Parts: sequence; C-alpha cells; structure tokens
Amino acid sequence: MNKQKTIAREIMYSGIGLHSGAEVKMKLSPAPVDTGIVFIRTDLPNKPRIKAIASNVTSTLRATTIGDGEIKVFTIEHLMSALFASDIDNCYIELDNEEPPVVDGASEVFVKLLSEAGSVEQDKMRQEIVIKKVYRIDDKERFVMVVPYDGFRVSFTSLNPHPLIGTQYYDFTFDIDAYKQEIAPARTIAYEKEVEALHKMGLGLGGNLENVIVYNDEGWMNKLRYADELVRHKILDIIGDLRLAGVLKAHVIAVKSGHELNTKLAKKILADFVK
Repeated sequence: MNKQKTIAREIMYSGIGLHSGAEVKMKLSPAPVDTGIVFIRTDLPNKPRIKAIASNVTSTLRATTIGDGEIKVFTIEHLMSALFASDIDNCYIELDNEEPPVVDGASEVFVKLLSEAGSVEQDKMRQEIVIKKVYRIDDKERFVMVVPYDGFRVSFTSLNPHPLIGTQYYDFTFDIDAYKQEIAPARTIAYEKEVEALHKMGLGLGGNLENVIVYNDEGWMNKLRYADELVRHKILDIIGDLRLAGVLKAHVIAVKSGHELNTKLAKKILADFVK
C-alpha cells in the first residue's frame, strides 16, 4: 500500500467555465490526511465545501455535478481525472464560481499544473478501492463495469451513428507517462447541430473551437489531436467520474457509457466500501 499524498504548494489558474461561460479563479491547496478532494465556493457566504465523492453527485447532464442543497460545482470530471493521474488523495479546490476552468477541454493543463506544484507523502496509508467482484451498470445498449485487475485499466468502446466517427475502441493501461501522452490531451466533443439546443438549456456557453472539437455533416471543424480523440476523451472522463468512488484498482470495461452510468457505478462501488 502507498501513503496518502497532497500537493506540495498552492497553484492557481483562471479561465472560463465550459457550460457557464463565466470567468472563474481556481486555487488548489494542500490538505490534511483523509480530507479527500474538497471543492470550496469562495464566492458564497461562509465559503461552503462539497466533497468530491459519488454520493454527492446531483446531476450528470452533459457533465458531472456535485452538490449540497442549492450549492453546486459542475464539470469536475477533467480536473478529477488529472488528480487521479497525478496520484493526489487530498486537496482543497477553491472556486469563485460554480465551474472549474475548461482550459482547452482536456486535462493536460491540469496535469502540468499539478506536476509544477509537486506532491508530498503524508503520515497515513491510502485506502485503495481494490475491486474483488464484478460491478456492472446497464442501460439498454450501454453499460459500464469493473472487474478485478492488478492495476488500473480502461477498455472503452464508443459507438456513434455519424459516419465520420462510427465505432472507436481504445484499451488503456494506466501509468502517468501513458496518461500524459495518450489521454490527457484528448478534448471534449460536440456535434454542431446540438450547439443551439445546448445554449437554450444554458449549457456549452463557454465552448468554442479552442476548447471543444466540433463536427458537422461535412467533417471536423477543427484539427484533431488523434484520429480517435473522442474515445480517448471518454476514457479521460470515466477516470474522473470513477475517482469519485476513490482510488480504484480495477479493469473498467465500457460501451457507450457517459457521466450518468459512470457515476451510478461509482455510487455502487462507494456504497460497498464506505460504511
């Protein structure tokens, strides 16, 4: 077993939120053992805190949202993915708005920031979530499951009816260097015809061709970083969503899964391991 870790120093980043389009300042700070990942809304009275755990998930509409009553923080999955990859157990995340910066729609910048901050071991052992049985969540043709595995691995199949995308499959076995090269740069994706509807729902207001890869019936509207960038980003997301159950030791197998199924699985796992 490994010891818990926190970041070695504070780091700050400012930008706009993907869905809110609002300016936000973010500060990550070291936290004591057993704190976990805790978001703090510094723009609200008494600076309320929300722990990033599956039981606090309140919505999965186009992003993962955690909340406590009327207080919420949404689109946390990219940052949570980077925290998992960077081996950080305990961290305070202060935001002066309700959504972390989208940056470029991936997690690469967050990983770089966490690398610059460094990490320190703490005086308590990490309680890894070692999967010893099959957990599965199904929704008709979609599913996500975890099975026992000595390490962390994700096998994801994306099925998209658009002829430009079609079926994409990626099998990713985690280590930090592989994550930096294969997963962290993969950006979130949108279909151009969906954008107007999203805006009417108050979503995607901060999205642009700098932070979202967009396709239409003619082709891609911006240059891809990978031919299969969509499925790589799906893996980035699922890593962040399942981090809400803890630090898993498992093989994740998914077909067409999204935030809803991912977080349902995280809740199911968390319920078994946290009594």
